Amino acid sequence: WSSDVCSSDLLLVGFYDLRGYMRYAASTEPRPLLDLMTGYFACTGKIVADAGGRLIKTLGDAGLVAFPADHVDTAIQAVRALRTTGRAWLGARGFKTDIAVKLHIGPVAVGRVGSPGEEIVDVYGRTVNIAASLPATGLAVTPAVFRSLRVDSRKLLKKHTPPITYIDADDHRPI
Repeated sequence: WSSDVCSSDLLLVGFYDLRGYMRYAASTEPRPLLDLMTGYFACTGKIVADAGGRLIKTLGDAGLVAFPADHVDTAIQAVRALRTTGRAWLGARGFKTDIAVKLHIGPVAVGRVGSPGEEIVDVYGRTVNIAASLPATGLAVTPAVFRSLRVDSRKLLKKHTPPITYIDADDHRPI
């Protein structure tokens, strides 16, 4: 994840966001909200980084993450920890919520984009769009991610149809 990234890679890409964020944000002053989200993304971003991934960017309550394709089992453990730890961290600060995570694996282009001199690393491609469009209220992965997992990691998920996605064994059906 060097600062001069410009490549095409096979990555596990995911989005995570908070349930009820709009309602919470509407009743919270801007500075405390910014402070809360700064701490939250520092907490969850560290979990991602410790697992070999990268928190690519944030927008409000949403984060875009990427992991090398050969880290898929570690990534599943990381996003499960992200959900548990992030939920507890926010809850201790008065925001009771759940965290939805959506993951897909495939080819992406990685590069720096933005205003000249202020570019950030970003990822593009169909893989990103597929991950973004998954229905999820908890953890959801595509069949491509599921097939990439070791058998012991697959046991953490259950099949949900239609369309086929695999969700955390502890989660309820997505809406």
